[in-house]
Amino acid sequence: MADCEYCGESFDGEGAYLDHLADAHDGELGAIDRRRVNEHTGSDDDGDLPVGPIIIGVVIVLAIGLAAYATQLSGGGGEGVEADGIEASSLASSGDSELLADVQQFPNRGTSHVQQGTDIDYERVPPLSGTHYASTTDAGFYEETPALGSLVHTLEHGAVIIYYDPDTISPEARESLREFASVHTGTWQSVVVAPNPNDDPRAPYVVTAWQHELTMDSYDAETVHAFLSEYLGRGPENPVR
Repeated sequence: MADCEYCGESFDGEGAYLDHLADAHDGELGAIDRRRVNEHTGSDDDGDLPVGPIIIGVVIVLAIGLAAYATQLSGGGGEGVEADGIEASSLASSGDSELLADVQQFPNRGTSHVQQGTDIDYERVPPLSGTHYASTTDAGFYEETPALGSLVHTLEHGAVIIYYDPDTISPEARESLREFASVHTGTWQSVVVAPNPNDDPRAPYVVTAWQHELTMDSYDAETVHAFLSEYLGRGPENPVR
């Protein structure tokens, strides 16, 4: 005869008693009773967290972290793109003069508005100033070029617009530019990335601000960051930096 220490019920045999413990008191069992029940039922569950899966999970997480760190040290393996988080890093008060040595400045072609949809003949494409629509373009990475009239107004707001050649953009550059566009989304300091509207672009990457342009034959995230530090948020309509 076996008496249950948890509820006082009596049982004729050990097997019946252990079955009762498993069915009625599974969440109350101490370590010894748990072991007895497990031996009786053939279970290896001792009530503790499974150590094996935890160790495996920790090893996987560490391996992923080490791989990511190695990628950062190696610069990501493509076209000067460094996976070091520069896209999300704070902007400096001004850009590195060496990185921006090839920036060109062009005359201001005006700020007048025309009705949405009006055909605007820009002297230079992509345009850096001039007549434009009342609408602007939201920050983001675009697979199709938004209306130039809206893009020019966005430049006036202080945006930086980066044009890429869809035929030559690298996967690494695409990812980096997406990150820049996702970080800088303010009304007066946004980043817009769009395909170059020219059939034969001057360069694979053309970085623009109001009246300013920088071309890049190969993508470099540090140069883009320097350009943003120098020009983002400093458009003529409402400078915020």
